[in-house]
Amino acid sequence: MVIKVCGIAGLKLHTEFADADRLRRTGELMAGAIIHRGPDDGDVWVGADQGVVLAHRRLSILDLSPAGHQPMSSACGRYVVVFNGEIYNWASIRTELEQSGNAPAWRGHSDTEVLLAGIVAWGLGATLRRARGMFAIAVWDRQERMLSIARDRIGEKPLYYGRVGEAFVFASELKSLRVIPGAEFHTDPGSLALMLRYGYVPAPLSIYRNIFKLLPGTLLRVNARGEFVEPETWWSFADTAQQRVAGRSPMSDAEALDALDEVLGSAIGEQMVADVPLGALLSGGLDSSMVVALMQARSTKPVRTFTIGFAEGAYDEAAHAKVVAAHLGTEHTELYVSPDQARAIIPRLPDMYDEPFADSSQIPTALVCALTRQHVTVCLSGDAGDELFGGYNRYFWATSLWRRFGKVPLGMRRGAAGVFSSISAANWNRAFGALSWAMPGRLRVANPGDKLHKLAEVMGAESEEALYRELVSQWRGALPMRSPMEPRTLVADPSGWPRMPSYAERMMAVDTLTYLPDDILVKVDRAAMAASLETRVPFLDERVISFAWGLPFEQKVRNGQGKWLLRQLLYRYVPQAMVDRPKQGFGVPIEHWLRGPLRDWAEDLLSPDQLASDGLLDPVPIRAMWEKHLSGRNVQYALWNVLMYQAWRRRWA
Repeated sequence: MVIKVCGIAGLKLHTEFADADRLRRTGELMAGAIIHRGPDDGDVWVGADQGVVLAHRRLSILDLSPAGHQPMSSACGRYVVVFNGEIYNWASIRTELEQSGNAPAWRGHSDTEVLLAGIVAWGLGATLRRARGMFAIAVWDRQERMLSIARDRIGEKPLYYGRVGEAFVFASELKSLRVIPGAEFHTDPGSLALMLRYGYVPAPLSIYRNIFKLLPGTLLRVNARGEFVEPETWWSFADTAQQRVAGRSPMSDAEALDALDEVLGSAIGEQMVADVPLGALLSGGLDSSMVVALMQARSTKPVRTFTIGFAEGAYDEAAHAKVVAAHLGTEHTELYVSPDQARAIIPRLPDMYDEPFADSSQIPTALVCALTRQHVTVCLSGDAGDELFGGYNRYFWATSLWRRFGKVPLGMRRGAAGVFSSISAANWNRAFGALSWAMPGRLRVANPGDKLHKLAEVMGAESEEALYRELVSQWRGALPMRSPMEPRTLVADPSGWPRMPSYAERMMAVDTLTYLPDDILVKVDRAAMAASLETRVPFLDERVISFAWGLPFEQKVRNGQGKWLLRQLLYRYVPQAMVDRPKQGFGVPIEHWLRGPLRDWAEDLLSPDQLASDGLLDPVPIRAMWEKHLSGRNVQYALWNVLMYQAWRRRWA
């Protein structure tokens, strides 16, 4: 099997006859811009008489022979493909082709060749539906003079597309598009508004006008003149989840536990196939511990595991990971980094993430990927367990909050919110401290003032859906822009939400369609690609997704605790006491850094002149937010969004 980390790029001119040398040079520039995604090998295919170029970069681990080389042509010569990702069940598809008499004379053992043979036999859509994996694909059909691009079910691999001049263009990263001769790009104010709101630019938008992200589970066809219409869906998460919910059948806890062990274990076993050093990211949390436990159960030698540790105790999970690794018998590597080492990666973030991206856990993610790549080339992660099995606190916190406050008249709630906000967090903390001797234990919480202020920010929500939007927003209220133009996205449009029987399940479904692909998977892909590391996400195997949404909600969330069934399975492999602790995010102390060692950097980017320089941001509310943060109020997430936009603009504008 050819295992690879890749990047793809290409274009289709509106005319069919072009200068071959010029096309090739453009393709080479586009491929060279993403060489980090595949530093070992690359090539360009030019169809000058059809006005098309396909470019590919590859990190080859096995089989450097021409048999696995891309761009690759089908045996019949009709199709040419560039492919980024992995088809985990390529061997079974190959067998199906052979048994049906549709197999060509195989040239090698790559999943790319199997993919091409499937397209010849069944067509692109049918082949994609057979494939389990993560991928972004571009296929040129010489006969029909048609370019098709497609993306995997949930969006593990990125794919941008749009127009540059009169050409249709596509690429794994925006870097490949910026190098096209004569290209001009302009920041889209609506995309910036959404980035300030949520910390990322939601698909299908990108930070640039006329450039888009292909939505997960869709494909786009481009004709000989470079024309295209709306992408078509080849797989729908919403339809799959709704069908599984509608078809739920009773299953005992014991039966569900055995079934989860089988389906998740099968996905993990399939993704462990590699003739290269392979490991796993281990935070010591529930999801990564589950993946590692099932990996170790299927391995004849210790699994390689990797953890980053931090000096700041509140953000350090390395000790928990070490205990889990010792119990499972993995070959464990940990790296403790100083605050200075962690902060040193911040100037590299605009290059890694290519468009404004502000999930601050990007910092530890980049660090752990760089560490892991020193030892292995492929690693598994525990991402997506929260969205599938009900792990985020908001799934039960928001439900409880709305049950208590939803029936209170809106005016009264907003009045109470005003009272909470009118008193500073510090004064609330002093008041609670003075009365703590008389309070029951459940009311003795850390930083009660901050919590009351956060509660005040969401108490004015008009509906459950509006409450969810407030909870996932990082800049609440009016956006700090001169002319706010906030496009309506799925988060803010309940009419497009998948139909689910409960509020919590609706939130889980919307998270899977938005936050998961546009934040979590972007964070991991770009950080891993910057280190030329391949990451795999077993929880996103379509069989695991289908199983999870077929479970009754009570087997996911029980007694106020998320991921109930997943916990019971982990207890088969790891003692409960090792992993049962409050959920801890993978983060760094941005709030303290911005008041301390990052203050000068932030002051520079947040100076009134810098904020006003592109005409989009309004310096007044941003400076007010900055002063609020310096005074002790933790509003770091909203500020980090602005800072990441400013840092990106300084690098790329």
